[in-house]
Amino acid sequence: MNSKLKFYQSIRVKIALVFALMLMLTLECVGAVFVRQLEHQSLNTFKQTIELPSYVDNSLSEQLSRSNKKKANQQMRQILSEVNNNNISEIRVIDSKGIIRSTSTSDIRGIVGQKTTDGTIKATLVNNRTHSENIYDSSNHNRYYINVIPLNDSNNNVVGAVYLRASLEGVYSNINSITLIYLSAALITIALSLFLAILISQEITRPIEEMRKQTLRIARGDFSGQVRVMGNDELGQLAGAVNNLSVRVEEAQESSDSERLRLDSVLSHMSDGVLATDRRGNVTIVNNMALQLLGVDHEDDLIGKSIIDVLDIRHDYTVRQLINTDQEGMIIDMSNEGTDLILNAYFSPIQRESGFVSGLVCVLHDVTSQQKEERERKQFVSNVSHELRTPLTSVHSYVEALSDGAWQDKEIAPKFLTVIQNETNRMIRMINDLLSLSRMDSGTTKLNLEYVNIKELFNYILNRFDMIIKKNENDENSKKYTIERYFTSKDLWVEIDTDKFTQVIDNIMNNAIKYSPDGGVITTRLLETHNHVILSISDQGLGIPRKDLGRIFDRFFRVDKARSRKQGGTGLGLAISKEVVNMLGGQIWVDSVEGKGSTFYISLPYVPYEEEDDWDVQETKD
Repeated sequence: MNSKLKFYQSIRVKIALVFALMLMLTLECVGAVFVRQLEHQSLNTFKQTIELPSYVDNSLSEQLSRSNKKKANQQMRQILSEVNNNNISEIRVIDSKGIIRSTSTSDIRGIVGQKTTDGTIKATLVNNRTHSENIYDSSNHNRYYINVIPLNDSNNNVVGAVYLRASLEGVYSNINSITLIYLSAALITIALSLFLAILISQEITRPIEEMRKQTLRIARGDFSGQVRVMGNDELGQLAGAVNNLSVRVEEAQESSDSERLRLDSVLSHMSDGVLATDRRGNVTIVNNMALQLLGVDHEDDLIGKSIIDVLDIRHDYTVRQLINTDQEGMIIDMSNEGTDLILNAYFSPIQRESGFVSGLVCVLHDVTSQQKEERERKQFVSNVSHELRTPLTSVHSYVEALSDGAWQDKEIAPKFLTVIQNETNRMIRMINDLLSLSRMDSGTTKLNLEYVNIKELFNYILNRFDMIIKKNENDENSKKYTIERYFTSKDLWVEIDTDKFTQVIDNIMNNAIKYSPDGGVITTRLLETHNHVILSISDQGLGIPRKDLGRIFDRFFRVDKARSRKQGGTGLGLAISKEVVNMLGGQIWVDSVEGKGSTFYISLPYVPYEEEDDWDVQETKD
């Protein structure tokens, strides 16, 4: 009795029984999957056998598109009669209006011309999609397969549909036969396994233990071990599968780490800011550009915070509204006292295949410069309109006065004509300056570059102003001023466009003369520093307020508008000067103290020109 108990308590018997039960369960599971897969595969194979050839569908589409329905119906009946497929029980042709036009079954030809009531056919005509389903006919206890295919013309417009009906009894009969065979084989296998399990139970324990140890190592991240494959049976295959699993898990881990590093690298080097959130709108991922745009030093300051708080839009939007927003993005103004920052934010929900929203992605694009350019464009148009309206108003007023009889007054008429001429010349100068700026903006202005001794050119330009000073010495009404020069003794050769650079110096000098007081001193300097030539022109005028220094080179900007217009300025001289200097690869800026004068600086790139070495090379070649 005790020996019998020990026998049943033996690990071998237990393993054998467990193995037998597992085998039974495995066979049951495999059988269920097999039968299900067999059913699925058989149905798919059957469905493929009842598909109509493409030329039949095309022929039916052509007939449905014909205007002569009677001939079309006859032709379709002929086409259906030629379909040789014993698996198909019935074929119907329905036009786009739901009217049954033809059927392959002679017993129900009476339905031709009637409107179909089948919901599947109607759905196919509306959605232009194929609909199929399995139905059970309770009247004869048979199962059928229904397939409705849309028919399209050459323009992909729905002209009708084909209704196919096929019996599934033969398919399920084969499935039942195969299932019965499988069950019989499974029962025999289970019976034999009970006997064989006792014999191989001892061999089972050793590889199972090895596989247990290997799976524990895989769970810890150690992929170095391998399970010994004792044979090609199930356990041997399982051992091989564990070994293969170890390799695959290691590859998947490496691939996952590589993809994560690649994604981190892409996000880190993107020129746009990227924020990702969870389904509650809390930030989970942020790249470096987003940190820069938002003025944050560390991503930990943003992780976990709500995105509507990070973007400071809580008063305007909710997380749900951001998820449902369109893809055009929204403008977010994050400017403060010291910095202008306007962002265009694009929001896109992260959706699974089921449609569940698991998060939100926000892409931030810096559009500060574009917005600034748009404001400047609008301001420019406004300024042009204002600047042209003033002289035109004056001309219009004086012309009306002359038309009313002032032209007969010999004292007033010449004065009026002089004003008209001055205002006209002012508008002409303004239009010419605008055309010059337009050509510069469009890049059509050509530069005639040549190497010029900048010191000689600067002296030449200033000599012309000295000539004007001498010419006006005896004129009591002209302004008196002095030009002082502090130039380097070295000749500096710079590649510039002489005419355009002369225009720049003339503009700055004329402004210095206009705004300098009578008897003032205009100081000019020329020096070389850090591979650049620096020119400066200083006056002793009223100066420029600090708030206006950043706008002094804007088009039509004037510090003293009334005085500038009175002296005939167009407000475009400094803007043209800046464009010319930029085209020459240089920079122009101004430094001013209100009430003490202004200094304009021009920096041009300069490469030392070794004239003697060039002559030596030339002589050597000769």
